[in-house]
Amino acid sequence: MEHPRLAAGIFQRLRRSPPRADAGSRTPSGASPALSLDPKAYADALLGRGAKLDFGGALSRGLDLLKTDYWTFVGVTLVMTLVLAAVNFIPLAGLLLTGLLTGGLQLFFVRKLRGERPELGDCFVGFSSMTGPLILGSLVSVVLIVLGVICLILPGIYLAVAYLFTFLLILDHKLDFWPAMEVSRRVITANWFMMFLLVIVAAILSSLGTVVLLIGYVLTAPYFYAVLAAAYEQLVGPRQA
Repeated sequence: MEHPRLAAGIFQRLRRSPPRADAGSRTPSGASPALSLDPKAYADALLGRGAKLDFGGALSRGLDLLKTDYWTFVGVTLVMTLVLAAVNFIPLAGLLLTGLLTGGLQLFFVRKLRGERPELGDCFVGFSSMTGPLILGSLVSVVLIVLGVICLILPGIYLAVAYLFTFLLILDHKLDFWPAMEVSRRVITANWFMMFLLVIVAAILSSLGTVVLLIGYVLTAPYFYAVLAAAYEQLVGPRQA
């Protein structure tokens, strides 16, 4: 059931002009200011739209997205995968930079899905915008997921899926790290089992390239990010004024 008045009321109170990922309001230091807000109210507003995860729709829309500019997606995913692999060889760099790099790559796919024209350089937007929240979001979510794994494993699996939208909410909706984590958790929890199944299927399909040759993974890996972008647009979508 939709609750348009609830959603409109919440977003009216939270209203600010939504900055583009490559532009928008900046603080004097050059970083976009993060919104610190009530994550429950924000998540309730999103859930109030009545959106449900369409499993088949996310898979097919992800495939359709790749068809629009396949080789660009392959090239961008390859470059960002190599950068992520490189930083993870440096002590602590992986923990500090994973959110910035992964969030930028995820947002690239979301923006392409919206018909925008991001470039490879836009994948590094986290180094100039929302840097602190992305770093903290990465660190805190990893700590909580590891603790969840230690506590009988299942809580860790739950959180690993529930926090999938954290980086996108930070970059796209300009939320601070904890509100982004909580909004992601609440929104995905309402569709958790379907989201879990979607992640498993998308991960398997995006790994099919390794069956032939290891380099084949490069050709199929973008599918996972395309499906995640499609799921994000279904459940969250652009920040509304």
